[in-house]
Amino acid sequence: MWLLIGGFLFLMLCGVPVAIAMAGASLVYILVSGTVPDVVIAQRMIAGVESFPLLAVPFFILAGNLMNIAGVTGRIYAFAVALVGWMRGGLGQVNIIGSVIFSGMSGTAIADAAGLGTIEIKAMKDHGYSTEFSVGVTAASATLGPIIPPSLPFVIYGMLANVSIGALFLGGVVPGVVMTLLMMATVAYFARRNGWGSDAAFNWRKLLSASIEVVIVLAFPAAVYVMIEVGLSTNQAVLIALAVLIALDWYFDFSAVMALMTPVILIGGMTLGWFTPTEAAVAAVIWSLFLGLVRYRSMTLKTLAKATFDTIETTASVLFIVTAASIFAWLLTASQAAQMLSDAILGFTQNKWVFLALANLLILFVGCFIDTIAAITILVPILLPIVLKLGIDPIHFGLIMTLNLMIGLLHPPLGMVLFVLARVARLSVERTTMAILPWLVPLMIALLAITYIPGLTLWLPHAMGLGR
Repeated sequence: MWLLIGGFLFLMLCGVPVAIAMAGASLVYILVSGTVPDVVIAQRMIAGVESFPLLAVPFFILAGNLMNIAGVTGRIYAFAVALVGWMRGGLGQVNIIGSVIFSGMSGTAIADAAGLGTIEIKAMKDHGYSTEFSVGVTAASATLGPIIPPSLPFVIYGMLANVSIGALFLGGVVPGVVMTLLMMATVAYFARRNGWGSDAAFNWRKLLSASIEVVIVLAFPAAVYVMIEVGLSTNQAVLIALAVLIALDWYFDFSAVMALMTPVILIGGMTLGWFTPTEAAVAAVIWSLFLGLVRYRSMTLKTLAKATFDTIETTASVLFIVTAASIFAWLLTASQAAQMLSDAILGFTQNKWVFLALANLLILFVGCFIDTIAAITILVPILLPIVLKLGIDPIHFGLIMTLNLMIGLLHPPLGMVLFVLARVARLSVERTTMAILPWLVPLMIALLAITYIPGLTLWLPHAMGLGR
């Protein structure tokens, strides 16, 4: 056991990429211990990605890339400016609202930071905001990506924990709203302290137009429900509502109605039983292609090919981490390391609230050093038995784990969002780290609220008849 963990830590300290460090440590352990044939490493790594839910990974990544090239990011930004740009610290609020909308399409923090973040940081700097503040708010809002559905970490966690991915998606809605409000309050605090004004003139017409778009999106599921109640079949009701929506969007050329509809379509389709979360990822790709090729006509063969190759590259890196983490996690379980750690934690406390505090500290620490997907793959087999034994809902714990790991993305030495934004803003890693520090306050408050108020996570899944 100690050879396995020690080898992994040694390779990490030597600067070896985390996936290679896990695979290398696993291979050395198998060769030295002789407990299992060396061919097992290949078998377990392949078994780690032989999963139907994992098909959602490349499709959600592709959907996010397609939305980026479909001209949707610019429309989201314009919509957010109309909705909240008139507030004090307007572009800071725009940054957060834009990330909320983009979160409903991409499912990853890095896609949010690299895609919408590029537009947001440039606009904020042009309006006189410091680079540090621009980077800090962009980094914090990027953590919404995997909390508000869809979410790649939820897909991985749901597969490993044998939990409904649809329930996890629904579980992220209310926590996402809480995080959004806390971040907006933080922007308002900085705006008042620094005497910032608005960045867009208050315009009743623009605000009314943006509000109408929100109402139209919210009216879509309500209209479907009403038509079903009056006797139409579910399929007929959805098709009629969708046809009316597309006609209205084509006539009025709304800024963000079609982008806002993405999570509605995905969650609505899963709730109605039209598709599984994996198939929802395919639906997201089809919707993205419709927007780029038919509605906005902003995609070309060249940009479509680029999005596809970017998806292949990202998917390969993600799934390589999953394969390496699978053999590492399996060896931790086979060598009884997971059981020993579980017994040690249970020996320390049998109180679920104390355990959740310890789990938060552990996951926060791990998230600073290990990639999100690898951390989930390693930690779930260790912590889930304790979670179930203490009567903690695994959906609730999935949200806690994901948010912890999103906070880890903002920290050195392996914070990917940190490095992406440092490159985008042309800022040193040290200055980027200092810029992000104040934003840990609302994120930690959100983490404590989600940890100790389970109803924030569980209310919506239970209301929809999902989860335990």
